[in-house]
Amino acid sequence: MTNWTSSNIPLQPGRTAVVTGTGGLGFEDAYALAAAGASVIIAGRNPERGRAAVQRIRHDLPHANVRFEELDLASLVSVQAFADRLYSLADSIDVLINNAAVMTPPRRQITQDGFELQLGTNHLGHFALTAALLPLLRRSDKARVVSLSSIAARNGALNFQDLQSENAYQPMAAYAQSKLACLMFALELQRRSDSEGWGISSIAAHPGIARTDLLPNGAGPRSGAGLARRFLWFLFQPAAQGALPTLFAATAPEAEGGGYYGPNQLGESRGYPGPARLPAQALERDAAALLWTESERLTGARYGLQDARASVQVW
Repeated sequence: MTNWTSSNIPLQPGRTAVVTGTGGLGFEDAYALAAAGASVIIAGRNPERGRAAVQRIRHDLPHANVRFEELDLASLVSVQAFADRLYSLADSIDVLINNAAVMTPPRRQITQDGFELQLGTNHLGHFALTAALLPLLRRSDKARVVSLSSIAARNGALNFQDLQSENAYQPMAAYAQSKLACLMFALELQRRSDSEGWGISSIAAHPGIARTDLLPNGAGPRSGAGLARRFLWFLFQPAAQGALPTLFAATAPEAEGGGYYGPNQLGESRGYPGPARLPAQALERDAAALLWTESERLTGARYGLQDARASVQVW
């Protein structure tokens, strides 16, 4: 694993990968997988940015098999429509990278389904998406689901009494909760895959501190975080470097189901992929099971449909 880079990705011909997010880490994931020969579907809510991402990849990789499909993780209707389209586009899915995220909007916002925006996009949207695509994932010999967490999850806590931050909204606390939820979902998905025989490897990853637009897009370009991202850019590692733990989790033979990977230097803020430290709260199995049950209730998603397409509930 020493100094693992995208050049170590095994060749991926014949494999289909779905990556949520059109810029930053998602773009780097899609680029590297396309370069390795995978058929890549970039999923995002902005068609203009999605088409631009595809064009950038094809400019550098003329033979790349890459396309864009619209997906708004803040809308269960959009999640279901995207999943329905994928059943006509692919016979199976080998890699699903749950990457897209919203970070620290200064005021509480809600999704189209009434969820707090960060929890709804970062966790619930991906929870519903993974359920809807489960039959396609099960058709792969060695499917992997990679869920993006964050070093912010170390300070996260699941507040089941106020999961949607209706009583008290603090931007970073809500973000940390959502990313802890992503991590706990990844671990619980592996446990359920093992117990139910789904044959899916569920792996979590985080990018450290990476140079993307996540901070200015969420908190705002004039916020303290946005200004830090702009003027203290040298503290952030390049997005391509931040994407390496995800790519390792998605492709490396030595990546283990139920594992968690992040950068290996400076408190996991930068470096090359290595095992990441799991926060104690992420290992609470009863809380993970409760989160799963609550996520099913909120989204209407159901796992374990062997042959039929899964669906999400539209409120």
